[in-house]
Amino acid sequence: MNINLLKKRNLPSLCAIALMMAGASLTSARAETFVKDPADLERIEKALPGRAPAQPARPRRLLMFTLNAGYGGHPSITYANEAFQRMGQKTGTFQTEVSDDPGVFSRESLRRFDAVCFNNTVGNCFTNADLRRNLQEFVSGGGGLLGFHGTTVAFTRWPGAHEDWPEFGFMIGARGANHRDNNERVWLKVEDAGHPLTGSLPPGGFEYRDEFFRVHEPYSRDRLRILLSIDTEKTDLKAGGADRGATARADNDYALAWIRNYGRGRVFYSTIAHHPSVFYDPLMLQFYLGAIQFALGDLPAPTTPSGKLTPAVRAQETLGWRLGVEAYTFQKFNFFEAIEKTAALGLPYIGGLSFQRVSADLPKNFDPGLSDAELERVRLKLESAGLRLLTYYIQDLPGDPSACRKIFEFGRKMGIETFLSEPRLEALDTVEILAEEYGIQVALHNHDRKASPNYWSPEAVLRACEGRSQRLGAGADLGYWIRAGIDPVKGVRTLGKRLITLQMHDLHAAGAEAHDVPWGTGVGQTEAVIREVRRLGLKPTMFGIEYSWNWLESVPEIRQSVDFFNRTVLRFPAEPR
Repeated sequence: MNINLLKKRNLPSLCAIALMMAGASLTSARAETFVKDPADLERIEKALPGRAPAQPARPRRLLMFTLNAGYGGHPSITYANEAFQRMGQKTGTFQTEVSDDPGVFSRESLRRFDAVCFNNTVGNCFTNADLRRNLQEFVSGGGGLLGFHGTTVAFTRWPGAHEDWPEFGFMIGARGANHRDNNERVWLKVEDAGHPLTGSLPPGGFEYRDEFFRVHEPYSRDRLRILLSIDTEKTDLKAGGADRGATARADNDYALAWIRNYGRGRVFYSTIAHHPSVFYDPLMLQFYLGAIQFALGDLPAPTTPSGKLTPAVRAQETLGWRLGVEAYTFQKFNFFEAIEKTAALGLPYIGGLSFQRVSADLPKNFDPGLSDAELERVRLKLESAGLRLLTYYIQDLPGDPSACRKIFEFGRKMGIETFLSEPRLEALDTVEILAEEYGIQVALHNHDRKASPNYWSPEAVLRACEGRSQRLGAGADLGYWIRAGIDPVKGVRTLGKRLITLQMHDLHAAGAEAHDVPWGTGVGQTEAVIREVRRLGLKPTMFGIEYSWNWLESVPEIRQSVDFFNRTVLRFPAEPR
């Protein structure tokens, strides 16, 4: 972000820049939206990918948001607009709309889009609390978010990058704009050469010139799947000119592009977007097309954070599986303590519980009655621990549409994928409608036959779901199955595609008084259950550890269960499916 470069690029005068830094509106600072130079238009056209890596599931719309506040704007903004609009048209994969009007973030407006791209947006784009909440809910609820270059200082007071919306920093993955020369030469490391978003890049990396930001907190490999970074073994980090801010990181970790999930949302960021030439580079445009298709929801890609990848986790990724802790395991503690215990186990996923207190200083149940500010505190606690909330148990989903919608709105705000619940049969029509509208699955939970007469067995769940949306199915509690004499392997087989999520248990014996033991040490046929899920090609929301014994000191047993699951999955590649 060099003022001399801005002058060379015929951007606003120094006088205009001074006005901008004083806080003047920038909505009209750049009248043009697309590239005008015929030679550059030709360069972009020649660089466009010939085809997309994925076919869209339905017509897709991408919003390009271009507003800068307190800064004159990068010359590459119009080039990205032009390249992405033409790329979508040429490949037939998406349509693009460009705007610098914050009003586009009204809830009704956002409904028109599958993803939002913050195109080099520096500064406090908008301060309206409702618009910010709309954006957060759009992403957490399953929308896409892309950010390029200056977006790591979006929603900060510029100049100076003073934080104004911490949650946006977590959503995009990092903060900061420290850099060296704007034409610094580095060797880019392709960190995950087998990843769907990096397949078009040279697996051994490549040399590149641009302005490369060195980001800082909340950046963490425990939250982000890193795709590109500076290869410090092949790059002279002292040869990039003078520092603009603190560019040295003590951990020598210089990530440049990544993806992640924020709730159910799909997020991509890349700092490589300072110069217009980036957007007529065939290599980068192919890479960015994959990123756009990921954000739009058409290109599936694993997002397990790089810091949590192990051989066992990579094996689980190939199966579409996720291992996490159901909060009932730690129901003697508050939810924040459950988060901390799950993070200490090295797991990236957790389930929530409607009757668990949030924390010592927020002594309310974690339920839809919490305020937006209180829900934000929960999201940021999950983020700080590097956890995603996949499932959520709530005893009842009411048939009253208004009351039921309130719960689904809560699910949208928290990014929940699956509700575990036991609604009355007459409520299922309402539940089904809202499950489809919100894209949230409802897993019908089972206790014993007396407590759950409608859902206690696989056959009962199938009867309840007959003729209904595939978003409704079973949240199988294997402990209650075993106590009721239901063979868990046969139960999984009976449910088939109606199995939405698993609350895993292994018990020391059969019968009503049986208690949990580490997986693989009891009568629950845990390994056979895991193998049956694989044989059927099922992808449960979560293999949820619900360890209901030795409540206050159960972590060693849980760790033993995690190790058993990992060992079992690692044996799969050598076996026929």
